[in-house]
Amino acid sequence: MNNIKTEFTIKDLENFSGIKAHTIRIWEKRYNLFQPKRTDSNIRYYDMDSLLKLLNVSLLYNNGLKISKIAALSKAKMEFSIKELVFKEGFESKALTSFKLAMLNFDEGLFNQTYNSLISQSSFSAVFTEIFIPFLNEIGILWQVQSITPAHEHFITNLIKQKILINTEKLQFLQPNKSSRKFVLYLPMNEIHELGLLYLHFELLFHGYHSIYLGQSVPVENLKDLQNVFDDVRFVTYLTVEPSKETVEEYLQEVYTEVLQNTNDMLWVLGSKISQIDLDSFKNDQIKIFMSPVDLLKIL
Repeated sequence: MNNIKTEFTIKDLENFSGIKAHTIRIWEKRYNLFQPKRTDSNIRYYDMDSLLKLLNVSLLYNNGLKISKIAALSKAKMEFSIKELVFKEGFESKALTSFKLAMLNFDEGLFNQTYNSLISQSSFSAVFTEIFIPFLNEIGILWQVQSITPAHEHFITNLIKQKILINTEKLQFLQPNKSSRKFVLYLPMNEIHELGLLYLHFELLFHGYHSIYLGQSVPVENLKDLQNVFDDVRFVTYLTVEPSKETVEEYLQEVYTEVLQNTNDMLWVLGSKISQIDLDSFKNDQIKIFMSPVDLLKIL
């Protein structure tokens, strides 16, 4: 079911590279850049080599090199030009393409080279908000249009998760120094997309708060266990695929009724599911909705 995708339509190439299909066809005819293949039913498709080549071509093209000069490069010269471009100073704008190449080739070495180059110039917070968040948004789109498989997504998100955990561990030896408020981070039942929440855990620790990470698929009734130990709790959750569209507001009401009511505690909510909440009609002083992690971090 999760076979690695090796055949791509011209629309897939457009989705990955940002180069319009019409332009790709012109380059193909004028410069013989790609050699599409055909299925038994005569439908054109491109292989992995063509996709990887287009990503390299688009990176050079978007950085000012004329397509006629790119087309004249040998494979070795093109790879040399890419490495020269990717790992020079001011690399941030090239990182997205480099991470895509790492994802498509399941290349952990390239991922780590790219990450290490970024982290040598910027803080982890900057790398995550300026590089990883846009990259993850793009992965979500590529996955939705089936340009990548779950294997690609799992590979790259697990590498990003490793970096969050490594940076978080460095902070866990420090004592909290901000107020008595406790942050409890969790995901609802059947929700497994935790990168955003893990990053918030890192940021809360970095800012000196007491942050407790419960992880995936936490039943609502279990949240009360934290209230038996701590006062002034801010529960934080990230709704990506759960609860369902029809039950998002019902879920928030359940948390209020079962956990928050008659307390001073609050629930802070993030994630793509908030777009399915009628913000005009949903009013609850103990439930605060944030459009992004950056918005939440602004009020800390």
